[in-house]
Amino acid sequence: MKLINGKEISKKTKDAIKAEIEEIRKTGKRVPKLAVILVGDNPASQVYVRNKEKACTYVGMESLRINKDATLSEEELLKLIDELNHDDGVDGILVQLPLPKTIDEEKVLKAIAPEKDVDGFHPANIAKLFLNEEGFIPCTPYGMMVMLEEIGYDLDGKEVVVVGRSNIVGKPVALLALHHNATVTIAHSHTKNLQEVTSRADVLIAAIGKAKFFTADYVKEGAVVLDVGMNRDENGKLCGDVDFDDVKEKVSAITPVPGGVGPMTIAMLMKNTLLSYKRRVQ
Repeated sequence: MKLINGKEISKKTKDAIKAEIEEIRKTGKRVPKLAVILVGDNPASQVYVRNKEKACTYVGMESLRINKDATLSEEELLKLIDELNHDDGVDGILVQLPLPKTIDEEKVLKAIAPEKDVDGFHPANIAKLFLNEEGFIPCTPYGMMVMLEEIGYDLDGKEVVVVGRSNIVGKPVALLALHHNATVTIAHSHTKNLQEVTSRADVLIAAIGKAKFFTADYVKEGAVVLDVGMNRDENGKLCGDVDFDDVKEKVSAITPVPGGVGPMTIAMLMKNTLLSYKRRVQ
């Protein structure tokens, strides 16, 4: 069993970005800049934003953090996004979710200029992903493709089962696998005989948010397992959607939780921001 180490792969990705930004700095040009808007005081959101700021510092990228009270109106937030859309010194705009219930998240995500939508959530970028055109790929699915590439796994002709159909992970990763010539099944809470479906997967992507749901019975012998889940077990310990200890002897490769897919998401955010900079400046 090979452990797919997200920390190591993300560091390798960030080191390559760091080297590229250092070369940009040497030319005297401005470096890429990511603007992050945080509305309210959600503790988990604050941790995510801090991790993004740390990654920016590590790669040598500028970061602009804009903190707003939960009382911020939707109109004020849209006005702020519009200002950042028109700021030539900002390459990526990210609004940390979730937002207060008084704000329409969909409207906010659509307000970000597609060319600065480094999260890859804007309908224009989703359409480009669907058409296999150049846009911004959502960071978590993008990270999973990089992980498979890093271990030398070719999806061509393989059977991929994605359990989860969110717009952020499930659907985009299914499209990416399809673009790599895989045969893709998207399963979900209404799928009949789920165990039978997942048991034929050469690659199982687990993204349902249920702690240790997938045991060895759900996994094909020699499969590659990518676990997107981030849950707490009965002891309060972080765990994925896959019962790691139960499946590890049966699979050929698997991502751990924590330290698997998670670190890749932020590395891909850095990569998308650099890509935005290059498209806009160079």
